[in-house]
Amino acid sequence: MNNVSLVGRLTKDPELRSVSDGRAVVNVNIAINRTFTNANGEREADFIPVVVWNRQAENLAKYCSKGSQVAVTGRIQTRSYDHSDGTKRYVTEVLAESVTFLSSKNDGTSNTYNTQGQNNNEMPTSDLTEDPFKDFGSEVVLSDDDLPF
Repeated sequence: MNNVSLVGRLTKDPELRSVSDGRAVVNVNIAINRTFTNANGEREADFIPVVVWNRQAENLAKYCSKGSQVAVTGRIQTRSYDHSDGTKRYVTEVLAESVTFLSSKNDGTSNTYNTQGQNNNEMPTSDLTEDPFKDFGSEVVLSDDDLPF
């Protein structure tokens, strides 16, 4: 099984790019504090490279910035390429399957986006100062049959 879950902060503003076939991609690093201190009493951090694709890459670039806290679930992937100096380079990174915004550059709401671009929680797109339940009337009637428990 190849499954990883991370919670950390973005080390820079996400930069949205498009690959040759038009798909959106964002490469970011997530800083994750270690749970212990080093010999000098300082807390260190690990910087984990994460690749986010498609709609969730667009949403990450739109709603998050440097310092935003995110939770990422995905899988570890290793790839290699030939560097310009002729040496073979290896890269290990997390390929994100789901990104949850624990804070955002706008309002700090928490929202999840998966790789299929289906929102588990929609980002607010309307004026939230208006009562979203105004058209439902003043009374809600429920029977025991309406409750799931």
